[in-house]
Amino acid sequence: MQKLQVSITIPVPEDMILINKVEFEEMKADELKGVYWTMKDLEKRTTRKSEWIKENILYPSKFRKMLDADNGGFVFYPKSKGQTWVFQASKMSEFLDKQFTKIFSL
Repeated sequence: MQKLQVSITIPVPEDMILINKVEFEEMKADELKGVYWTMKDLEKRTTRKSEWIKENILYPSKFRKMLDADNGGFVFYPKSKGQTWVFQASKMSEFLDKQFTKIFSL
């Protein structure tokens, strides 16, 4: 079998870099680590209003048991007026992906 080896040069624009796929995947996974979302952030991510999020994700007992920080979860449920919702972004994002069918098959 014959082989043809070709050497070419492809210019890379100054505002871009090349990285391997593994490194890229690691960077994407780290993107949400140490980041906390507010309810507004969660609304943007899900394209749903807070009322829908509360009714379909946060308050149903099947999810609340997993989510509530008081149970070892990654969502701070406000305990009094004036407190805000806080979501650990990396874990909430993973939860939404894994529970998609359960959330939307209510």
